[in-house]
Amino acid sequence: MARTSDTIADHELLEARLKTLLPEEYQDSYEDVQPVSMGSAGLRYGQDGRVAWNEIWGSFCDLAMAGGPPHRGTLLESATKVEIDLHPGRYKQVVYELCRGVEMVTGLAAEPSFISGWIHVDCPSTNMAGWLARAINMENVSAHVDGMVLHLPAGPRFRLEKEIKNVVTSIAKTCHYWLGHTSVAQHRAIADLFRVMEFESPLVQAPFSTRNTRTAAFEKSRGEVAEKIHSQTRLQANGREYHGWLGVDCLKARPAIWMMRVMVASNVLCRREGNLIYVPVNPSTDRNGDRVAELLARAYRVASAQRVF
Repeated sequence: MARTSDTIADHELLEARLKTLLPEEYQDSYEDVQPVSMGSAGLRYGQDGRVAWNEIWGSFCDLAMAGGPPHRGTLLESATKVEIDLHPGRYKQVVYELCRGVEMVTGLAAEPSFISGWIHVDCPSTNMAGWLARAINMENVSAHVDGMVLHLPAGPRFRLEKEIKNVVTSIAKTCHYWLGHTSVAQHRAIADLFRVMEFESPLVQAPFSTRNTRTAAFEKSRGEVAEKIHSQTRLQANGREYHGWLGVDCLKARPAIWMMRVMVASNVLCRREGNLIYVPVNPSTDRNGDRVAELLARAYRVASAQRVF
């Protein structure tokens, strides 16, 4: 696709927004970041026999937002109500450990959410909560933002060394970059950007609820979004099915990383699994999927003009 004045303007706008969102060390080098993992840190235990979450990490992999490897290869989802009701005691234990771990690594207050299957974390500002939600979803851990509250997933089947650690690691990693690698001036710039994006097009994120079995209405909405995206970009819906998400095949990792970041710079939560990007399907905030399809089509046009594909 040839570059036009419109695609050039869109590219410059999206690049500027992405640079605003990224920690300063990445702003001029994110195209060079490779999705290579440093490996997983092992658990450490204190004298009380419990995990010493605040002693595990000395450094972190590059942010998935900057093109680094997502913390998980597939999405960590919250539990269904059926799962929670079958194992209420174990669920309570998991929620307690998640809240304890989050508080130890971030200093933020965490407690059970009013919606089963989640914990909620109190952030000192809406811009911090919004940035963390975007960054954590890109690490393939479910996150939902509501004002200054960040919701993270929980479930009775979460294991200490796996899913619990995934949640704690994802917020430890993203808070590390937010608090240690972004300045107060950048926090203000991000807050300004969020206000501009919200005015243009309110944030689209996956539905926030206790995850249930898929309904006919949701499947219909999901199919309509997939059809609209395909008609405007020729990209095919593909990949694992998740509640509230649609996978779109970008064929290779490089365009998938590029598209993921541009969608987030367009105020749509997005994440990547290999060559696939996943965009939210949420009829309550994007009734017919028109907004997601339109913004993804714009990203595709810009990517094609930049020869990303």
